[in-house]
Amino acid sequence: MQFTCPLDLRGTPFQLAVWNALYRIPYGETRSYAEIAREIEYPKAVRAVGAANGANPVAIIVPCHRVVGSNGALTGYGGGLPTKKWLLALEGVSSSGRNLDNPAKSKVHRATSLQTRAHQPR
Repeated sequence: MQFTCPLDLRGTPFQLAVWNALYRIPYGETRSYAEIAREIEYPKAVRAVGAANGANPVAIIVPCHRVVGSNGALTGYGGGLPTKKWLLALEGVSSSGRNLDNPAKSKVHRATSLQTRAHQPR
């Protein structure tokens, strides 16, 4: 199954880079804040990645619930940790944030990046 959903995400260039990295995390997988920071080539900006993750305006489409602590622990989520745990369990990820073997992985295909633009001050 394929779907498209037009999004008009606006944020700083850094936020957009983080949100694109979040968007590329596959269903049933997790990444740490540090991994995201390295992926977007700001390896020391782990806390800033967390802040951008928290500012994500479309939490299910840009799956910020798939980001965990470096030790695999579930960390903050705007919808609350019980919701994050539930979403990850739905995708076959354990409550420790570690991936489980899940034969029911999503058959939904998405684009590999978001079309975004940096926020233009008025």
